Amino acid sequence: MTEATIPLVNPASLLTLFGAQDQHIRVIRDALSVEITHRNGRIHVAGPAEAVTQATAALEKLKTLAERRGAVDHEQVSEILALVTGSESQTPSKAIDVVASGKRVQPRTPGQNAYVKAIRDHDLVFAIGPAGTGKTYLAVALAVEAFKSQSIRKIVLVRPAVEAGESLGYLPGDLHAKINPYLRPLLDALYEMMDYDQIQQYMERDAIEVVPLAYMRGRTLNEAFIILDEAQNTTVAQMKMFLTRMGNGSKIVVAGDKTQVDLPPHTRSGLNDALGRLKNIEGFKAVHLSKDDIVRHRLVQDIVRAYEDGPKRHR
Repeated sequence: MTEATIPLVNPASLLTLFGAQDQHIRVIRDALSVEITHRNGRIHVAGPAEAVTQATAALEKLKTLAERRGAVDHEQVSEILALVTGSESQTPSKAIDVVASGKRVQPRTPGQNAYVKAIRDHDLVFAIGPAGTGKTYLAVALAVEAFKSQSIRKIVLVRPAVEAGESLGYLPGDLHAKINPYLRPLLDALYEMMDYDQIQQYMERDAIEVVPLAYMRGRTLNEAFIILDEAQNTTVAQMKMFLTRMGNGSKIVVAGDKTQVDLPPHTRSGLNDALGRLKNIEGFKAVHLSKDDIVRHRLVQDIVRAYEDGPKRHR
């Protein structure tokens, strides 16, 4: 075990250097298997000798960048890592050509980077991970990018209408009012990346569809980017039905969280079943995201960790 210490000349640059929720440090730590801590204005690195040398070199370069520019992004962290390790494994995937809230959408963690690469390289991708890891958001961004570049002709966003024991028939209102609560998360992501009026025009032309899973039966979708959200709430039969909708020139992304299944007791999740069935199929890729890939409010990571630790006894 080797240790190294890096003094911080400008303590104000610490947040910039570490990144929101320590994202930059996590990238270096996970890539090089080192421990990185901060105490009394110094950064301490511990681990195997070669890894500590590489991590220290990366941190020195990032410190210089933070002090000079006042900002460091995920892509710069990945580029510096690739430089100090002499490896391309940390090179970020091609930037997503989509802007949301005035900023270009891009993967912000190694897991997200692997996810984006998987979608670009495979026609069928499963993303499994906790809330806040960007499973749906990044898939929608890549769908919008493909649509704008005309590499696909249609975006189809799908969600099972399963929630807390309710069904569409019991909800008030017409069909649109019934399905809107289930499809809202997909629409929210879409509205961040495209103009509202433009989306409405595409929907009127059926170039963009946001539909409940049940409405996919009997269809074949060619040259489409199809995203199934909340896939843990599909049955085995529903998952088979959905996956066989894929037509020529299409791409399917299936996103789900195995810890949030709302199916009736003793009903097998189609997500879990498909992961076992499809693992040896060429063109299929499963990406497992973790709590380290969560990019929502910093508390979300702690919340996920608290639930992963199991129930606590209360009197």
